[in-house]
Amino acid sequence: MQIIEAVPNISEAKNTETLTRILTDLRAALGDAKLLHIDSNPDANRTVITLAGAPADVVQACFALFKACQKHINMQEHHGAHPRLGAVDVCPLVPVQEISLEQTAQLADDLARRVAAELNLPVYLYEANAKNSERKNLAFIRRGEYESLPEKLKTLPPDHGPQEFSSSVARSGASVMGARNFLIAFNISLNTQDVTAAKEIAAKLRAKNGGLPAVKAIGWYMESYHCAQVSFNLTDFHQSNLQDVFEACKQEATTLGLQITGSELIGLIPQEALLRAGKFYAPHEVKETALMNAAVEHLLLSNIRPFVVNERVLEQRLMVK
Repeated sequence: MQIIEAVPNISEAKNTETLTRILTDLRAALGDAKLLHIDSNPDANRTVITLAGAPADVVQACFALFKACQKHINMQEHHGAHPRLGAVDVCPLVPVQEISLEQTAQLADDLARRVAAELNLPVYLYEANAKNSERKNLAFIRRGEYESLPEKLKTLPPDHGPQEFSSSVARSGASVMGARNFLIAFNISLNTQDVTAAKEIAAKLRAKNGGLPAVKAIGWYMESYHCAQVSFNLTDFHQSNLQDVFEACKQEATTLGLQITGSELIGLIPQEALLRAGKFYAPHEVKETALMNAAVEHLLLSNIRPFVVNERVLEQRLMVK
């Protein structure tokens, strides 16, 4: 059976009534797709949703989510710590089982065309769907964020949809879509409220500055945690896994006279990534459960909020009926 995952990131987490309406509309359109996880961060004003199932079901659910966000989110009123371009800021599709990245990219392009045509939204294609090397990078497309759209739509036209900053585009913004392999969103908290330190560590560790391969990073302040965080995206955990990022961040923090107080994963994680971390911290352990628990312990994954393995590992969530 073919299975894909979708991880749409939507620009709402502060207004619980609005978020409830959006999720109600999504649930009504799920069909046989599974809603595996919802991760909301009011400081970022962003909710990460994880869907999985047969390709047609997941794509249809994603389209319903676009409709709901267009209806309920007004980007002209949006503020948050996380960079964003639109109501559905980014919607990656990920091959999970018996489907190639190329096939998944075709699904992403079909969805992008439909969203653009039926909802009149500007859609940029990235990762496997990008038309050139620059557009593979989400940060390149999102540079300047929502506020840059009036000019961006002219100088960097979307792949699909309108190129004018109309009243409807002003309300919904633009979206970025494409197929990619697994990405791990991993945030590490520091014992400081000084965001400058988090930004300094991020700058040293991100791949484009000569840091860890396949790692993107920014520093920000999380008001609800009363601390600065280094927020990482691991775009290929086979090159840089959780333990690589955690240990490098700890070393840089120590150099600045700081400590790591906890970490958190946003959304779900492939089991292999957690097992790799477990083998690093408990090399003599052989049982998978013990390895994953060792990873949770040493990465301080339950210090910020409880981390329950069978609720946060993709393969285990997919087994849930």
